[in-house]
Amino acid sequence: MEKRKGCLYIVATPIGNLQDITLRALEVLKKVDVIASEDTRHTLKLLNHYEISKPLISYHRHNEEVKTEMLIEKLQKGEQIALVSDAGTPGICDPGEEIIKQCINQNIKIIPIPGACAVINALICSGIDTNEFTFLGFLPLNKKSRKKKLQEIEKSQKTIIIYEAPHKLKNTLEELREILEDRKIVIARELTKIHEEFLRGTAQELLEVTQDIKGEMVLIIEKSSYIEENDLNNLTIEEQYKYYENLGMDKKSIIKQIAKDRKVNKNEIYKKFMI
Repeated sequence: MEKRKGCLYIVATPIGNLQDITLRALEVLKKVDVIASEDTRHTLKLLNHYEISKPLISYHRHNEEVKTEMLIEKLQKGEQIALVSDAGTPGICDPGEEIIKQCINQNIKIIPIPGACAVINALICSGIDTNEFTFLGFLPLNKKSRKKKLQEIEKSQKTIIIYEAPHKLKNTLEELREILEDRKIVIARELTKIHEEFLRGTAQELLEVTQDIKGEMVLIIEKSSYIEENDLNNLTIEEQYKYYENLGMDKKSIIKQIAKDRKVNKNEIYKKFMI
């Protein structure tokens, strides 16, 4: 009879306030055989707060390859493992992706335990469009790769979300100022902590109020209102109408322009919008 394999739980932990952990997450942390943690000292504070005592294994970027093999062996022996990062959801700009892939390859069960995520919390309080968004994590340090990402931000038709460290914020805002003009940016700082703060404005305005700023932060960047002429007809007629409406055009002018873009008789477009 084949021995039953263990299960890997991907457990979201608080991003600041220790009360932001689910009852299910606590239950899982109490029942697993071992907890794989990005920083065991950090995780120990959380466990002590909730009076949980479990063996901890260090699992971070620099030992991910070696420790993944060891954890897979434990899972194959039937042990239950919880994977946690320092804050938030593992695998999102944190260790976890490698062991998850290996578990899939080895047909080991993976169960997500949802909870705090800085990206989502920043977005929902930003006041910027939440219908479509792109998460870019931290911008690359390599100049060529960074330039490519900045060009992506400049042209994006979706809200952009990035992480940034306080000592790099000034440089990033200066770069964004060059490409974004008056597009809105929201800095969500120290989410769920005592000094939680949302700063809103253009890149230039934020440069003026973020001197010596501290804490972990998420930047939410408004999507571009500019669309390449060749891309306009890839939109639905409704999306194209909304695009021109956002540019301040009146209804009749929009209908004439759409007809011109699509090289059709304007009466066809009138029928759709003149009710």
